[in-house]
Amino acid sequence: MRFRLTLNNDNRLGRRLPLNYQYELSAAIYRILASGNEKYAEWLHDNGFQLENGKTFKLFTFGRLKPEKFRILRKSNQLELLPGKIDWQISFLPEKSTQKFIEGLFQKRVFEVGNKRSVVQFQVENIEMVTPPNFSDTMTFEALSPISVSQQLEDGRDYYPQSGEEFGKAGWVRERLLKNLLDKYEVVEGKQFVGDSYFNIMTLSEPKSSLVTIKAGTPQETKVRGFMCKMALHCPADLMRIAYESGLGEGNSQGFGCLEMIIN
Repeated sequence: MRFRLTLNNDNRLGRRLPLNYQYELSAAIYRILASGNEKYAEWLHDNGFQLENGKTFKLFTFGRLKPEKFRILRKSNQLELLPGKIDWQISFLPEKSTQKFIEGLFQKRVFEVGNKRSVVQFQVENIEMVTPPNFSDTMTFEALSPISVSQQLEDGRDYYPQSGEEFGKAGWVRERLLKNLLDKYEVVEGKQFVGDSYFNIMTLSEPKSSLVTIKAGTPQETKVRGFMCKMALHCPADLMRIAYESGLGEGNSQGFGCLEMIIN
């Protein structure tokens, strides 16, 4: 279930965000969700996020902020938001009680995003549910946030595609993206996917690499590589819905893998 929010920061705290604001935006979402207290706990319980092997999924994703006007300040590594509306999409796979719960939490909400150096206060002017598309086994999308996928090397390090060509063509990338979708299906449906499981990605624009810093300036700082592009996906419709609603690839709740359908 997807929502489109209209934000503004006119006459509010700050205009500058860190260029790497995905982690800070994710933290703001968690604070808003947790403010639901008992309703949030009930929502989590009803929708269930854990496989028997202990692997957990947050099952939501969000796109990057899309301000009408902005400036990138390279010297200070900041994004300056100029006066105007800001479009933002956030998507949740769980459906039980989601619409009223999310709309109630976000409606007219004032929240802050940023770090000690740069912070912006936003107000939610409007929130509306986006009508889901009719899912089929072949669909075209544009990434609203970088798509991240990795495999673990023998020494324990995570390896990410090093180029747009590797992201779009490497067999291991397709295998990892499919495995991720199958795991999400199992955690949502409570059973393994039955039938032909297949996945293919064809890039329709040159994938642009984005190296995102998570928890910048802390001992837990990590760098995650993702890719932004337009693409055609080919997989079973049930898995296509999961990719759209919860994100494609890894790290969705930290702002990776949010897709928007391209309407021809």
